[in-house]
Amino acid sequence: MRIDLNADLGEGSPNDQELLRLISSANISCGVHAGDADTIASAISHALACGVRIGAHPSFPDRQQGGRRAMQLPFAQLRHHLLYQLGALDTLLRAQGGRLGHVKPHGALYNQAAEDRQLAKDLVLIVQEFDATLTLVGLAGGELLYAARQAGMQFRAEAFADRRYTSAGTLLSRSDARALIHDPQEALAQSLEIIRDGFVTAVDGARVPVAADTLCLHGDTPEALVFARTLRAAFTAAEIEIRG
Repeated sequence: MRIDLNADLGEGSPNDQELLRLISSANISCGVHAGDADTIASAISHALACGVRIGAHPSFPDRQQGGRRAMQLPFAQLRHHLLYQLGALDTLLRAQGGRLGHVKPHGALYNQAAEDRQLAKDLVLIVQEFDATLTLVGLAGGELLYAARQAGMQFRAEAFADRRYTSAGTLLSRSDARALIHDPQEALAQSLEIIRDGFVTAVDGARVPVAADTLCLHGDTPEALVFARTLRAAFTAAEIEIRG
């Protein structure tokens, strides 16, 4: 068994450098929802040094709420914001001799694209315009992966170690106090259930099928480093290979 272990970085968290020693893929902020040119360049430098696969983590233009506010942007405006973010990260990455491998939307953009078929199609078109060879990362079973498949794009289905699920297979809204998992053993148990069994247990107890290629840890949570160490050690013991 193997799994890609990814984290969202470049947002100014103090854990980035240590997390990069434990994960296989990094989704680096494009500076709109969080972070800036310096935190992004630093994350890129450390990711390259650790041999970690690098992807872009673009968002809606929502600095105030960290990219988590739902938006309905016209296609032209969405295209401008995404091309701007992808271009900025790609330029900083190429300046250090790296190459962009994937795109994973952030926050509200991610969650809406998992359920809104038109938004998912729009995202695919924009990423294809920027670079059709990139891989799209989205919620396992969501509309973004369906749109990527229909367009012939490479994609990776994502599940979460540190988020709770609804019985529909979507992430529980962060407005719900139960949305985030804080116990490393619970995060580990959920991760193993996803990897070994292809299921996740929703908040109402339902077992929801989840076929995941990559597993996410949020790099900005207080527990991120403890979670990453716990998962890494347990995966090694269970002979689950971590590989991008």
